[in-house]
Amino acid sequence: MNTPCFLPADILLPDFEATNGTQWSVVACDQYTSQPDYWATAKTLVGEEPSTLHVILPEVYLSQTEARVPAIREAMVDYLERILVCHPNCMILVDRTLASGEHRYGLMGCVDLETYEYQKGSTALVRATEETVPERIPPRKIIRQGAPIELPHVMLLIDDRQNTVITPLVDASHTYPVIYDYDLMQNSGHLKGYLLGESAMTHVIDSLDALITPEAMTERYGKSGLAPLLFAVGDGNHSLATAKACYEDIKAKLGEAALHHPMRYALCEVVNIYDQSLHFEPIYRVVYGVDPQRMAQDFKAYCETLQGDAPAQDITIHAQGLHQVLHVPTPVAGLAVGTVQDFLSTYPLPAGAEVDYIHGDDVALTLGEGDHAIAFLFEGMTKQELFSTVISDGSLPRKTFSMGHAADKRFYTECRRLG
Repeated sequence: MNTPCFLPADILLPDFEATNGTQWSVVACDQYTSQPDYWATAKTLVGEEPSTLHVILPEVYLSQTEARVPAIREAMVDYLERILVCHPNCMILVDRTLASGEHRYGLMGCVDLETYEYQKGSTALVRATEETVPERIPPRKIIRQGAPIELPHVMLLIDDRQNTVITPLVDASHTYPVIYDYDLMQNSGHLKGYLLGESAMTHVIDSLDALITPEAMTERYGKSGLAPLLFAVGDGNHSLATAKACYEDIKAKLGEAALHHPMRYALCEVVNIYDQSLHFEPIYRVVYGVDPQRMAQDFKAYCETLQGDAPAQDITIHAQGLHQVLHVPTPVAGLAVGTVQDFLSTYPLPAGAEVDYIHGDDVALTLGEGDHAIAFLFEGMTKQELFSTVISDGSLPRKTFSMGHAADKRFYTECRRLG
């Protein structure tokens, strides 16, 4: 490639000799959406100390967006003046120790939004892995538009089966200066970052290019002539789509001058899908405010009408006094999550009812036992299927998979100026 789509960034971090890292970093905003106690505990742990908690909007409070944004903006400006230090033109090797003790390695830098599209069927270098819901973008634009800084929880995946990009950097990590090193709150493991030098960053760009040559694409996916796919969005699909939408707004105003605007880029972490710590788990559905017995009957009737040629699926339905494994012999959707999502997308939910997206069997089962609630659980896809499925079928149903438990999600740490 003449122009790389993943580049060094001017990364902003606090001085961790003066700022408590454990208080500074908080988990991605789209986690614990049905568990407000988690966020209440985070607030107690942070208090008034410098923290990314003060400059993000946890989605559990998304309905309060307009009321909370002014304080978020004020904190961003304050942190730019007092807290954040710029590390120019850099990449960071991230060593995340998970709660299990496993290590997940990633690379912090910025992605060029000119190379990213989230529409289904895209052939861009950077593609969404799940269906993007347009209605979810406007409230996120309120937060990003006019914000002086961004904080990413976006994770981009690479299909690097030979471990050519990140593993050599891990092997040489003892030669890089440590830029942060601390425990994460609420038993979420540990975070350590290394500042990469020029030769290491050149290695990153060159080895990423090698993944998308015609020969490499043919070898991995068994078909010639495929449009190169470098990054599949693993986490933060809607956050990256929001960054793209904001950039398109800037382009509409500035024209070609927008090509030099900071909004053209988005800070993100790149992780190899074959990282040994990366475990794909399904994201279940829990529906609140319904008659669970009636909904279970309607879902069973819906499945009986399906006459597709996808492999058979088993879907568990759980509510108060109800636990049933429903066998779907001839589904239309290739994944069980698609069968459930197709049903929910057309089901006439009563006023006030809502669908939530839940990580973890135990959490989904517990929430499904609430009053007027029902949970749908199913087998998930394997990580080996992801890239080939995105290439052949386009984006997957919304919230198809999760990469690990909520506590293992990316924590906000690095920032970047947007203007």
